[in-house]
Amino acid sequence: MVHDPLPAEEIIGKKRHETLANLPHRQGQRTGDTAISIARPLPEYLVRRYAGWKATTYAENKGWYKRLAEEGQRPRAMVISCCDSRVHVTSIFGADQGEFFIHRNVANLVPPYAPDTDHHGTSAAVEYAVTTLKVSHLIVLGHSGCGGVQGCYDMCSGAAPELNEESSFVGRWMDILRPGYERLPSGETDMRLRALEKEGVLVSLENLMGFPFVAAAVEDGSLSLHGLWNDIGEGGLEAYDADAEGFVGI
Repeated sequence: MVHDPLPAEEIIGKKRHETLANLPHRQGQRTGDTAISIARPLPEYLVRRYAGWKATTYAENKGWYKRLAEEGQRPRAMVISCCDSRVHVTSIFGADQGEFFIHRNVANLVPPYAPDTDHHGTSAAVEYAVTTLKVSHLIVLGHSGCGGVQGCYDMCSGAAPELNEESSFVGRWMDILRPGYERLPSGETDMRLRALEKEGVLVSLENLMGFPFVAAAVEDGSLSLHGLWNDIGEGGLEAYDADAEGFVGI
């Protein structure tokens, strides 16, 4: 007997149910509960903040938001910054929505160019910014007191053996900064940590030039690269000056 094919929705639903049924379940969950069921309502304080934003900032600039939605984004610059919650890129530059294409990761690092079949979030963001959005400026923004940089320093100096484990996502990501650690001068730990924060910016700039589409855009003058370091406590901002071969205050 030939059976009618199942509707596409039923096929997708059945496959999703089979996939989720094979996922490990936490104690107390019924067999068949979906992974999505762990999602919880937004905390009330965030709901209140959203309501306040919608009633004020959005209401006062509704035309601007409509324009952004209809015309799409046209940022002039991409900023690669750290995940650290204290680094607030738009506040530092007084930027509005639509001005910056922002990508955050641990320690604001750019990995070497590696066109393989693995997942590359930062590389994908760089590719999109340069080849599709055609930004004119690409900024790598480091900062003081970076926990990722501290982790790299501890790992490379032997103080954090757990980060050398193959299973450590943080450790393997911070391997990107090992060349910067190897360039550190001798001295006090605090001084070396600050130097490593700035080395993170330089390593990322060096790696960016390994991306063919970045190098081509820099060569033809349509893209400029910038390395910055932010002193959170003092509100300071330094930029790498190639002529001075170091970071200078802005």
